[in-house]
Amino acid sequence: MIRYVSGDILLSKANAIAHGVAPNDDFAQGLALSLREFSPAMYKDFRHYCQSTHPKAGSLWTWGGAGGARIVALFTQEGAYGHGAKPGRASTANVNHALRALAHEATKEGWTSLALPRLATGVGGLDWAEVKPLVEQHLADLGIPVIVYETFHEGQAADEGL
Repeated sequence: MIRYVSGDILLSKANAIAHGVAPNDDFAQGLALSLREFSPAMYKDFRHYCQSTHPKAGSLWTWGGAGGARIVALFTQEGAYGHGAKPGRASTANVNHALRALAHEATKEGWTSLALPRLATGVGGLDWAEVKPLVEQHLADLGIPVIVYETFHEGQAADEGL
């Protein structure tokens, strides 16, 4: 079941929060920046993971902090590995692969709920009309609540129905 809400995803009660980034992203804008500020340890672990494994676009990385929700970085953009390199734009192919991996991870790990923003539509540059059908295709039948934050309202908890 997918529920579309408005609010601040950082206040989500979901078991996991997913967001789109590029491999080796510097988390300098948007939700990624908020997550970096919210959990500096997560960002440090993310950078170490990217520098040691060079993940491919279309995959994911999951981080679990003590007592909090899992944070899932979906690699929806091409990576930026050279000195001064900037991440590429998101693509629907990368989003499709990352969402497939997310559905698999949610099932494998036994998550009870999942929250995500309008994936790859901010810095990633995609149109929500292209991404929303992919979210529904891969996540609607997980058998857990999937909460999609369509509109951001800082400091406002959404009615997630959890």
